[in-house]
Amino acid sequence: MTASIPNEDKRIGLIAGNGRFPIIFADNAKKLGYFVSAVAHVGEAEPELEQHVDSIHWVKIGQLNKLINAFKSDNVKRVVMLGGVKKTHVFTTVRPDLRALALFARVALWKDDDILREIAAEIEREGITICESTFGLEGILVEEGTLASREPSKKEWENIRYGWEMAYEMGRLDIGQCVVIKDKVVVAVEAVEGTDGAIKRGGELAKDGAIVVKRCKPQQDLRFDLPAIGPRTIEVMASVNATVLAVEAGRTVMLDRELLLEKARQAGIAVIGIKHLEPIKA
Repeated sequence: MTASIPNEDKRIGLIAGNGRFPIIFADNAKKLGYFVSAVAHVGEAEPELEQHVDSIHWVKIGQLNKLINAFKSDNVKRVVMLGGVKKTHVFTTVRPDLRALALFARVALWKDDDILREIAAEIEREGITICESTFGLEGILVEEGTLASREPSKKEWENIRYGWEMAYEMGRLDIGQCVVIKDKVVVAVEAVEGTDGAIKRGGELAKDGAIVVKRCKPQQDLRFDLPAIGPRTIEVMASVNATVLAVEAGRTVMLDRELLLEKARQAGIAVIGIKHLEPIKA
């Protein structure tokens, strides 16, 4: 008996970067009845991803033509972009094909969002739609409120509010999504080292009691680079005695939720989902 072939509406493409986000998405999409075709970046995507998708194609960063042809070969018309690419790898492992080189020449400013928007536009010119990265993620987005058992103290809330505003400004400048705060002082801002690196650096400078705030950039394109937290985030915070993780509700993905919250409870770290905070009054 021949298995039925899913139609275009039940096919979804996955451009996979690093971390567990692509794996969790693939599992969720398959539960929803989708055929999942992945294009995975060598040196970034987890090899385990192969066991969680229906079809996989491995490409090096910058092999744009190969990426597009892979989705065409699987008859995929809709795609999500999930998982990051370590910015340090951009300097060492990018192998752009002619199509990518032409695209890079069109980018006026080498900011993350500008590059990703141009890549998305190139893919969409081939009839492949880039969906918002919240596609099919109901149930794993952070909700509003206190998520782990401990409520932040009054002093911690003051630092959360300050960090919320600073994260907005850093995002507006397209620098990063995460800031580390101690006594209303910014001790670290996420840059090329990523969130875990920023937490480690900021926590070591703060000594203890650091507050970690992560939120979308005000100009965030939800098709890519959605903030994500996971158990590793808590492990890094615990290693430097950070006390609070505040993230944007409805626009942050929580990976391995139960494990993350259990690790937070064990370490006494408050985890807060925030939608809106009033600005700090002078």
